[in-house]
Amino acid sequence: MFGDFFSNIGRYPSYFVTIILGIFISAFGWLAPLWKRPVTAVALVGFLVGVFMTVALTLKAMLGLTPVV
Repeated sequence: MFGDFFSNIGRYPSYFVTIILGIFISAFGWLAPLWKRPVTAVALVGFLVGVFMTVALTLKAMLGLTPVV
């Protein structure tokens, strides 16, 4: 009786990973064609680095981790 129950509970992590991967693929799938041309790939990398740095520096300043010059 409990063998089937624990077997089903053991499958939930794989369901979770599948759902998360599906969300990321559908959310960022539109970026795939931009990687085919070098000009748009460089622009996309620059944009992603800029967004990451903006978020990181904003969080550091908001949390007071380092003094902002």
